[in-house]
Amino acid sequence: QVHLVESGGGLVQTGGSLRLSCVASGSIFSIYTMDWYRQAPGKQRELVASISSGGSTNYADSVKGRFTISRDNAKNTVFLQMNSLKPEDTAVYYCSFVVSVGSVGRYWGQGTQVTVSS
Repeated sequence: QVHLVESGGGLVQTGGSLRLSCVASGSIFSIYTMDWYRQAPGKQRELVASISSGGSTNYADSVKGRFTISRDNAKNTVFLQMNSLKPEDTAVYYCSFVVSVGSVGRYWGQGTQVTVSS
């Protein structure tokens, strides 16, 4: 199967930066979309940023201009550079990949906590 592991979360002050990483391992044929989601307490999980296999990116309006998603296909890794962080960015951040292992499915990481203090 496929295993996704996030890293890079933590506590940062307003205006600070963090860089999240997520690496996939397993019997992977190819990875299509790589996404970052987040879920704040009492709120639904929301899509933050997405990057296609060709490098096309999409961002939630709330993070445009502050977050940058990128990927390293050779290392099955996606990154999320988060700048100018705000308290409302506080959430558990999850990576999610659409992966072909013969069949195509979506896989999720366990999540990493990002806390932005005011």
